[in-house]
Amino acid sequence: MTEETKDQSQDSQETQEEIKNIVKIEDLGTCKKKITVEIPEEKIKSVLDKRYEELRKDTVLPGFRKGRAPIRLLEKRFATDIRNQVKLQLLAESSEASIKDNKIDVLGDPVIKHEEINLPDSGSLIYSFDVEVRPEFDLPNLEGIEIHKPKTEIDDQQVDDQVEAIRKRSGLWIPREGKAVAQGDQIVADVVLKIEGSEDLDKHDNIEVFVREPGFADGVPIEGLVKLLKGAKQGDEKSISVDVPDTYFNEQYRGKKVDVKIAVKEVKELQPAELNAELFARFGAENLEELKTNIRQYLTASAEREAKAAMEEQVYAYLQEQITFDLPADIVADQALAILQRQYATLLMRGAPKEQVEEQMEQLKASSAQQAEDQLKRFFIMSKIADQYQIEVTEEEINGHIAMIAAQRGRRPEKMREELAKDGSLTQFALQVREQKCIEKILEKANFTEAEPESVRKPEPRKPIAKKSGAKAAASKAKEKGEEKPKSRTDTQAKRKPKTEKKTGKKEK
Repeated sequence: MTEETKDQSQDSQETQEEIKNIVKIEDLGTCKKKITVEIPEEKIKSVLDKRYEELRKDTVLPGFRKGRAPIRLLEKRFATDIRNQVKLQLLAESSEASIKDNKIDVLGDPVIKHEEINLPDSGSLIYSFDVEVRPEFDLPNLEGIEIHKPKTEIDDQQVDDQVEAIRKRSGLWIPREGKAVAQGDQIVADVVLKIEGSEDLDKHDNIEVFVREPGFADGVPIEGLVKLLKGAKQGDEKSISVDVPDTYFNEQYRGKKVDVKIAVKEVKELQPAELNAELFARFGAENLEELKTNIRQYLTASAEREAKAAMEEQVYAYLQEQITFDLPADIVADQALAILQRQYATLLMRGAPKEQVEEQMEQLKASSAQQAEDQLKRFFIMSKIADQYQIEVTEEEINGHIAMIAAQRGRRPEKMREELAKDGSLTQFALQVREQKCIEKILEKANFTEAEPESVRKPEPRKPIAKKSGAKAAASKAKEKGEEKPKSRTDTQAKRKPKTEKKTGKKEK
């Protein structure tokens, strides 16, 4: 038998007669355990001897042929390096085995301070480390959950309401000479603002102000605007002082007192558009019946999406009510920090000013811990449900969902996947797909009762998308989103500053 064969035989025998470590596991509180491992002296000696034998085969020392150097001489020369290598090997293998053999479901990798651990010259090596583990809880019965399914039938009144909404959005603002302002009107006014802390007056002429709540005058929020202007006539002047909230988006007015003076120059009322071929064509229809058919289809699809979302929320509510467990504070803190970092990056990418970013971050800090705890609990619950139903997510499913979202956003699927992988959110995306499959599985086994929806949004149907470019394309997209404003016959007569026009456009949505 050759020397190599003997070595292999000895290795096999050592594997069969493996020296077992002694492992002790203690609970340290919520989702934490302390693992203490004792590696016997004979195991340490066995690994050291094997490592020196391997070194001996490849080492040439003066006065000795290759593979013939005395072990004692090798120990004298290489002891520090060899012992350190063996220590790291034993720590890695024993810690991994202690977790695997005892079926401990750890979160992340254990942190072992190897630099504080020394390989003993004699006796056992004993060391400890802490691990965070998944919370332990039992799933409730997931079959036959009572789910209220909102009705998705669209009645004629809802369709007629949408037709009327389209008429109003496409209508004209016409002057009402000599008549008083009423709620829902529009006025053209000269607005003068006196902002707290500034001696200058901010004057704007020919500003369009909509008499409704919530009310705005040149970007300043005015609570009670309808009460202020109702009954006013052309030539009247109204004044009010407002305290702008600290959370208001416009930094110029945020947290300040603003004196507002509104001089009414013209009163207008909305004249809804006529139901004619021009209006039908703008919304992809040839006549009123076809327009109503399109509206009904759009409202039905919207109602079905909302019904599905409502049923999913009922599943989440059921799980939250039935399952309770605690989470370690440091895990929640880490997740909260991750939430803040994502929010911070999002705000920066949107081009928000530094002061606004810092202020929003302060507000987010107050809620991030609760968000983090909710997200983590949902993750652990969904993971256990996925295990119970053996739900997995394939690459094809991930690619399919990416393609669907990319199509909705007018993006290339491969480009979107590349971006998701680059910013590290592809894993989160896969978890969301898995979560969706879990919810669908529970809904498959649920008991449904029909219920009236608490509220059903009634979005305006989108027009067919035509290829346009430049300003026309932008205008077309705005109309498709329902951002088109009623036209005014005096629009071309009013002279407005570019700044004012921009603000007015935002308020007219």
